[in-house]
Amino acid sequence: MEFSFLHPIDSDFVQEINQLSSQHFGSKVVFHTDQAFPDLDKIKIAIIGVLENRGAANAIDEVDLSKIRSELYTLFPGNWDASIADLGDIHSGNTPEDTYFALKKLVTFLIKKKIIPIIIGGSQDLVYPLYRAYDELEQMVNLVSIDSKFDFGKEKDPLSSESYLTKIIIDEPNNLFNYCNIGYQTYYNSQEEIDLIEKLFFDAYRLGEISNNIALAEPVFRDADLVSLDLNVIKSSDSGNFTTFTPNGFNGKEICALSRYAGISDKVSMFSIFNHQNSKQESVLIAQIIWYFIEGFHCRSNEYPFGNRENYIKYIVPIEDDELLFYKSSKTERWWIDVPFFLNNDNKSKRNALLPCSYDEYLSACNQEMPERWWKAQRKSII
Repeated sequence: MEFSFLHPIDSDFVQEINQLSSQHFGSKVVFHTDQAFPDLDKIKIAIIGVLENRGAANAIDEVDLSKIRSELYTLFPGNWDASIADLGDIHSGNTPEDTYFALKKLVTFLIKKKIIPIIIGGSQDLVYPLYRAYDELEQMVNLVSIDSKFDFGKEKDPLSSESYLTKIIIDEPNNLFNYCNIGYQTYYNSQEEIDLIEKLFFDAYRLGEISNNIALAEPVFRDADLVSLDLNVIKSSDSGNFTTFTPNGFNGKEICALSRYAGISDKVSMFSIFNHQNSKQESVLIAQIIWYFIEGFHCRSNEYPFGNRENYIKYIVPIEDDELLFYKSSKTERWWIDVPFFLNNDNKSKRNALLPCSYDEYLSACNQEMPERWWKAQRKSII
């Protein structure tokens, strides 16, 4: 497939990387250069820069990803064996829609080839074309956003970093099965928006909840397809972003842990980082966020989707007038709960799906407390 809209990595930069030792991460990466394009048949992870930022309210003049690449490729990799390519950058098109089209075309091709794109830079409205990339796969999509805001807008608002979620919800074809926000801060979101999250049976975790027990996020990522990280969710003292000052937010350690959870998930097929403000400090942190995602990828256990269930212990929990079925992996000791779905609202046409959960949710069920995520999932119909 032709990707003429992809701009290669600067040749001087590639020369600098080639002068690093063979132990550095940069020596393990295949770069898109003026002379060559990576053989994608051999690639498992593709890093892509997108310089489109016209959808941001406080857009900087120009997105610069060179500092991120410098920091990332001078790190040392873990015990990694996956082939990784840097495909260069998608520059801003004549209109934002041109950029959306190019980005969607590229990531659709990559996920069909089972290559995981890591998207860096640009404004967060780019989540919309990333979501639309799943259209050709004909699957329902679970979107997880690590963000201090829900990014709802009015129905007639143009697509932007502050309204993309509304467009995802209302536009056809509607392939969104679940949206989960991790790290929202209540004072940045109206009560109407918080109520809408509940009404749509979506999931949301406040910053304090996750900071107090970061393991709460692991089952959420285990069920995600697309993960979007808004860098404004990180407090400014850790990110170095004082253009959009954020006194509260995740610290560097927490955001890297969340990134690793996303990487570990067998189901996550795309990871994206948005709203970079070009600061040196933020570039260092972004490089480490990407490092932890790739590290997580190399720790995947390939437990999804379930094949046979011989390697899982089944637990039956009587609750009210029903029974809840839990499964515990003998390999990783992670938990799942069985969720019945009724097709087309027909009580006779039922199928079951397994929803990732935590050990604490199993204990709550043993105490006759219905898991909230199970309750919400059961009320969503799959047609």
